[in-house]
Amino acid sequence: RIREAKRTNGIIFSLIKALELHDKYTEGHSQSVAELTSKVAKKMKLSDEIINSAYWGGLLHDIGKILIDKRILNKNGRLTSEEYTEIKNHTVFGNDILNQVKEMEHLAKIVRHHHERWDGKGYPDELKGEEIPLESRIISLADAWDTMVNRRSYRKPLTHEEAVKEIKENTGTQFDPTIAKIFLEIVEG
Repeated sequence: RIREAKRTNGIIFSLIKALELHDKYTEGHSQSVAELTSKVAKKMKLSDEIINSAYWGGLLHDIGKILIDKRILNKNGRLTSEEYTEIKNHTVFGNDILNQVKEMEHLAKIVRHHHERWDGKGYPDELKGEEIPLESRIISLADAWDTMVNRRSYRKPLTHEEAVKEIKENTGTQFDPTIAKIFLEIVEG
């Protein structure tokens, strides 16, 4: 059992390293999202099993980007609507990749739904509210936060205060209100 876990962890870290080589803006992002997701899950007093799957789901949330053209991922400036549609496919691609490894099948659904929105206007399946896996709802916030506070090819980072304002303004529409409250307690600490 321990040997199997080490093998799975090795596969995951190899996948993340491959993604970071493919997408320069992903370097460190997956680890940051995983750590923040884990903090939120712990503060919510969730089971060790959910904390663990939230962490690993956070680490793997963008793995599907490995199948997205590098020119799109690293493009300076705004994406065309076709490019944006292609980027959105990373959630489905991630689901498909993880479903190929028996030990990671439980993470596939979490990865697939990390861009769903509380109001049902997300993707890929337009799930709403608690239809969205709990771990995905937590990852959604951690992912948005890390993206906002770090530089991207298409924009400068937001300040801490601007990012907090964005989270507050999107609570109840993009983000689960209960998770957002706990998340803000952590980042405003």
